[in-house]
Amino acid sequence: MYYITGDIHAEVGRLTEMPARYGLGKGDTLVVAGDFGCVFGTEGDSARLETLAKLPYEILFLDGNHECFPKIFAFPEEEWNGGRVHRLCPNVLHLMRGQVYELEGKTVFTMGGGCSIDRVYRREGVSWWPEEMPSDEEYAEARQNLVAHGRKADILISHAAPAHALTLWMQRGVLSYRFDREAKLNGFLESVRQTVAHERYYFGHMHLDDELEPGLIALYHGVYPLFGGERVPERTPV
Repeated sequence: MYYITGDIHAEVGRLTEMPARYGLGKGDTLVVAGDFGCVFGTEGDSARLETLAKLPYEILFLDGNHECFPKIFAFPEEEWNGGRVHRLCPNVLHLMRGQVYELEGKTVFTMGGGCSIDRVYRREGVSWWPEEMPSDEEYAEARQNLVAHGRKADILISHAAPAHALTLWMQRGVLSYRFDREAKLNGFLESVRQTVAHERYYFGHMHLDDELEPGLIALYHGVYPLFGGERVPERTPV
């Protein structure tokens, strides 16, 4: 079965606890909606991947903004279920931007990327990389792939939020401003939300667990069945 959750930020413990906490096991797959962070160009990368390779389930992750993109992009690229991926180890795949995958008879569109509001505290090439925001070529590939699939995808997943989600939060007083540097991506994702027929839209980035509207779900620590259903209850307390 496929599940989805939000930002991990290299917290490997959240992933190793998934079998006990949510029942994930052999044959299951967990999608991470960006800011995976387990490969960050540091000495701990190999140990983290070795730990993940021992898990009984598969991990698919979108890139977020807090990623070491040169390191991720250096892993072997391959075609997988109709789209392009980087394979970090046998059971960990990076779902690339603007792809449409075929999973269990469903189509899943992915668009990673986002803007770091804490960029001023980070160092380029060490803890921040300009590739965090999609390129014009990646936007174009995303549009092309969506057109090729008749502008239909059962599931939409991004790291950053579509503009409509930000508007809803501002109306509720959850947000007080929008981040201008991310506006192009938020607008693109909103155009996808409005013009692509879909059943559910999941995104991360905001560190909130919130179903804003039916089928529009912000993810952080929450775990959902990817193809529909209520949030998965924890088997053990937080």
